[in-house]
Amino acid sequence: MKVRVECYAGRKAEERPIRFHLGGHDYLVEEIVDQWYGRDGSFFKVRANDGLYILRCGEPGGEWSLESFRRATSFGTESNGSRGSDGWLADG
Repeated sequence: MKVRVECYAGRKAEERPIRFHLGGHDYLVEEIVDQWYGRDGSFFKVRANDGLYILRCGEPGGEWSLESFRRATSFGTESNGSRGSDGWLADG
C-alpha cells in the first residue's frame, strides 16, 4: 500500500521518516524501533500513536509503501491481531 512519508534530510536525502500520511490521517513517528536494508529498499519499523508500522522506501525511485501494521491496545502494548502468531498484519 502506498504511503506519503516526510523525512528528516540530514547528510543523506530521505535519511529517516518523521511523519507519514495514510488513509486520510497524518501520523507522527514517535520512535524508530528498527531499520534494515534489503534487496527491495530500506525498511523502517516505527512507532506512531496507535501502533507499530513497517515502512519501506524502494530503491532507486524512493517510493514509500506500508509493509505491515500492528495496532496498540489500550494498555500501551501491541495486539496480536488475527493474522499470524507474530501479530503482524501484512498488506495483502
